[in-house]
Amino acid sequence: MSKKIKKVNDAKSMIEYTSRDYGQEYIMKKKMIRAIVLSVILCIALAVFIGLYIDETKKFQEKCRSQFITCLEKVNGDIDSYTNADGDLDFRYRRLVADMNSVCSFAFLMKDFEEHQKSVNELYTVLLKYPEQMKGKMSELKTAVEDMKANLDKGFEEADAIVDSINKKGY
Repeated sequence: MSKKIKKVNDAKSMIEYTSRDYGQEYIMKKKMIRAIVLSVILCIALAVFIGLYIDETKKFQEKCRSQFITCLEKVNGDIDSYTNADGDLDFRYRRLVADMNSVCSFAFLMKDFEEHQKSVNELYTVLLKYPEQMKGKMSELKTAVEDMKANLDKGFEEADAIVDSINKKGY
């Protein structure tokens, strides 16, 4: 049978132990409260920054869309300038290609625009690589650009039709 050993502590050592223990507990509670308050403040700050990010993303998308439409208007004006001009057609065509490049750039920046972006990029590529064939398709290009500007799917389909009608083995 086992005997229980009784350990006797004097009162002074017991008071020192308990006061030291209560001091440590108080310090730990204070640190935990500080950590909880800090984490709540950080969560609120994170929520605010997420909200600001979403707001700025929407503003950026609206700005890209307005710039896309502005560039389409410039392309439309360049087509008019090209078809109504008597001289310096090469310069006017280069300006048309440059403005179409701007349209491609803003189409790339727009969110949820991937399917239409392909049509815009192909149209730009055809304008760049096959100028002789595109010179005869300016009226079709003008209607496609006007429909794109009106945000109609028909404009992108017309752009695809223009791209498909080009002989890509020739000039």
